[in-house]
Amino acid sequence: QVQLVESGGGLVQAGGSLRLSCAASGRTFSGYVTGWFRQAPGKERDLLAAINWSSGTTYHEDSMKGRFTISRDTAKNMVYLQMNSLNPEDTAVYYCAAAQRPLSTAVAMGASAYDYWGQGTQVTVSS
Repeated sequence: QVQLVESGGGLVQAGGSLRLSCAASGRTFSGYVTGWFRQAPGKERDLLAAINWSSGTTYHEDSMKGRFTISRDTAKNMVYLQMNSLNPEDTAVYYCAAAQRPLSTAVAMGASAYDYWGQGTQVTVSS
């Protein structure tokens, strides 16, 4: 089992940046793909980026490339999402999640591939 806790959300002005963190407890991320999702009110939960913990190989949703970057710190057992050039459309609850699947499968399957979820952290971007 893995327990995930997100942090780093908050209020930011358009054009600003935030760095979200995801910490695991109970087990390490080793052997997992970890991902970042977001969900705005009335919308589905969408995959933003994912990373293979062991290899560091990453995937970024095309629309996120150049603005959002996923990374990991193996020593701290943490996963990060660096978000730059934020705009009001980025306002959502952001979730980290873990999947016991290959990266390509976790990306292709989306949310259904992920077995463990954090409670989310709110990101609000003001115009």
